[in-house]
Amino acid sequence: MLDHFITAKKATCALTLISDQQISEILLAVADAIEQNEASLLEANQADLDRMDQSSPLYDRLLLNSKRLHDIASDMRHVASLPSPLGKTLKDKTLPNGLHLRRVSVPFGVIGVIYESRPNVTYDVFSLCLRSGNVCVLKGSKDADSSNQAAIALIHKVLAERSIDTGIVQLLPATHDATAEMLSAVGYIDVCIPRGSRRLIDFVRDNAKVPVIETGAGVVHAYFDKDGDITKGQRIINNAKTRRVSVCNALDCLIIHKDRIADLPALVAPLAASNVKIYADQAAQSILTSETRYPRDLVFQAREHHYGTEFMDYAMAIRTVGSIDEALEHIAENGSGHSECIITENPEAARLFEKMVDAACVYVNAPTSFTDGAQFGLGAEIGISTQKLGPRGPMALEEMTTYKWLIEGNGQIRE
Repeated sequence: MLDHFITAKKATCALTLISDQQISEILLAVADAIEQNEASLLEANQADLDRMDQSSPLYDRLLLNSKRLHDIASDMRHVASLPSPLGKTLKDKTLPNGLHLRRVSVPFGVIGVIYESRPNVTYDVFSLCLRSGNVCVLKGSKDADSSNQAAIALIHKVLAERSIDTGIVQLLPATHDATAEMLSAVGYIDVCIPRGSRRLIDFVRDNAKVPVIETGAGVVHAYFDKDGDITKGQRIINNAKTRRVSVCNALDCLIIHKDRIADLPALVAPLAASNVKIYADQAAQSILTSETRYPRDLVFQAREHHYGTEFMDYAMAIRTVGSIDEALEHIAENGSGHSECIITENPEAARLFEKMVDAACVYVNAPTSFTDGAQFGLGAEIGISTQKLGPRGPMALEEMTTYKWLIEGNGQIRE
């Protein structure tokens, strides 16, 4: 395994010499190759799918199809069109002694990414790392190993055809030993980014000897305020929950003000078309089961563990509160710092929610499904950072750089 890390470290020098124009051409060539090799990429993905239970919430994350491959290629072309985040002057000043100081953006160097059951991450990480001048070492899961190997083989082929060092992107074996090796690769891996379940993120943070940026786990809430609009609420709740249930920005808990509990059946009615299971507190369960707008066999009594759960499935919890302060308290106790939403027509409530909620992305009258690098106009993303030190929110090109100081003098010495 050490050979992988040595190769990656050496490749940082080769990557430094590749021009912005060459990087754009490589990304465009890989995007074309994805579409031209759709059949073989889908065949590899099918081998992974055949090993997974279709009822698993991870099945949708693992699935590639023609549209998803074309979307991946489109995102890569978008990244190719973006300006380089490198070499930007972040600070510029001259000291009284004549020393000229500049702080400029530079790559991290070697970025290690550990991820689960999402072959699209292989392409996203490669494109973002290349555009930001970083070498990437990837460690996928066994679930997606065939898909990931096919992706890396295609990328390496494009690089080799252009006489580019293939060491700039590497895929480690899909084993626990490889994870342990990456987390211990001090001096080779400059930063490690886990992308997956809370269990994976906790394991990486607790065991890593290299720096870690936490991304991924999202326990997401939507608070329907006493001044919320029903039509907006229906659309936002349904989109946030059902657009794609296996992703980290999907809705996990609806919080509703007690003064609007009578509107709850109407708010959740669209979810019935997707057979969303609801784990409701007593007040919410009572009204949902007393009317016919929501199937009674999909409504269950909530237990305490349902609050704070990232379902990644067609399921969510409901909590009734007496005030916005109670809603904020519930989010503070059960949220993961990812994305939170308020539905209200009261500007004061909206501003209070924005100010008090401690999350990377805070929404007013819009679904959390928008938490995505591409949706934010940043190109693809390497993940959603839920920490506060360093990048926060969608990690795109700018968030994959650090900086260094450049100091120019004319013989000055320090007294």
